[in-house]
Amino acid sequence: MKQFLDENFLLSNKTSERLYHEFAKVMPIIDYHCHLPQAQIAANHQFENITQAWLYGDHYKWRAMRTNGIPERFCTGDATDYEKFEKWAETVPYTLRNPLYHWTHLELQRYFGINEILNKDSAKRIYDEASAKINTPEYTVPNLLRQRNVQLVCTTDDPVDDLKLHQQLKADNFDIPILPAFRPDAAMNADVAAAFNKYVDRVEAATNSSISNLQQYLDAIKQRHDFFHENGCRVSDHGLEQIYAEEYTQAEIEAAFAKVRGGAELTKEELLKFKSFMLIYFAELDWSRGWVQQYHLGALRNNNSRLLSKLGPDTGWDSIGDFSQARALSTFLNKLDTQDKLTKTILYNLNPADNELMATMIGNFNDGSAAGKIQFGSGWWFLDQKDGMTKQINALSNMSLLSRFVGMLTDSRSFLSFPRHEYFRRLLCDMFGNDIENGELPNDINWVGQVIQDICYNNAKNYFPWPVQLP
Repeated sequence: MKQFLDENFLLSNKTSERLYHEFAKVMPIIDYHCHLPQAQIAANHQFENITQAWLYGDHYKWRAMRTNGIPERFCTGDATDYEKFEKWAETVPYTLRNPLYHWTHLELQRYFGINEILNKDSAKRIYDEASAKINTPEYTVPNLLRQRNVQLVCTTDDPVDDLKLHQQLKADNFDIPILPAFRPDAAMNADVAAAFNKYVDRVEAATNSSISNLQQYLDAIKQRHDFFHENGCRVSDHGLEQIYAEEYTQAEIEAAFAKVRGGAELTKEELLKFKSFMLIYFAELDWSRGWVQQYHLGALRNNNSRLLSKLGPDTGWDSIGDFSQARALSTFLNKLDTQDKLTKTILYNLNPADNELMATMIGNFNDGSAAGKIQFGSGWWFLDQKDGMTKQINALSNMSLLSRFVGMLTDSRSFLSFPRHEYFRRLLCDMFGNDIENGELPNDINWVGQVIQDICYNNAKNYFPWPVQLP
């Protein structure tokens, strides 16, 4: 019987062990999509205790605690930090076979050297030890990144963000590039006229302009896109239920913008056409600058209206959706490709039923102009766990080239989440190791090891047009 979470965790044979320890483990991390608060990096923030680093803002843990019958005051409420930690510790034993069980203990081991199992009985000891360490200079937020050999991070930023924190980090010569990513979802969300107009007003303020017609709006968005580029941005990102790809005319979009800017609500048809137009416009901006565009598709958000109204978004009320993806996605990519304006693109699905769909869709638009130009992105959100990542890797392997995959990301708000890269790498090495042991792949350790290193780091280093030189 293997020991829990030993040095060969998730590695089932000697070949897997060798691939991980000799090839994957040593590679740095490029986290090209996350939600880390850059303010804490710029401020050299020091957490007061493990709860602040671990449980503040972590809706993964909150969902588990609620499911375990823990009242909300211990999740997002007014309980003390230790009380919240204690309730999480009580919940952890009930997360067996949930990825939270692995992530929790990986993070305790990797950051704090704590090998004890977290439960109600060990809660006080672990809280005291981890909190004592996290109060030392070695555990400031920047040092948490350095501990895990993080080489570059892309945050997630709205077009109206001033990027002052990114500018400050660059001016301070911070040794890890922290780059913005352009996420313009709010710039196309005209579902509610009043809310959309408030956003357009923010665009006006950010660009020192007046926006009363469509062209003025497009010019202002382009100005923000240019501003992001000047500040090191080379990546855009969209979080959508599905791609919008309705047919439209320029006159229809101009009329729709004038209508909503005047305070009237768009019809469903007008709204779909407007969103379709804006998605194409964003994609053309990305192509013009040579950026990489990312599409996270399939989340059904904000399902619990009662608790959403009480606690707000991103507090744990989202799930996998069952949206139809193929036709609109094909239409959208084809329109850009026909105009020769399809930039490098990464597609992520949240419904595992769409794995093979995505893995075959990318092949339609990989035209030989760049290795892996169109990517099937890693297991995301509810799928960034053992089963989800394994299925994504297998679908990509069967229907495209896993060897050209740009690998894992955290998609996280937590500075303690980087062991997820290790988790992915161990799974990847075990899959290759099993194939070699079974005679399904040749025992060419050096070549397979090179492919693994490419997936872990080199492909992402070479795929993205980074504005900085990486080792």
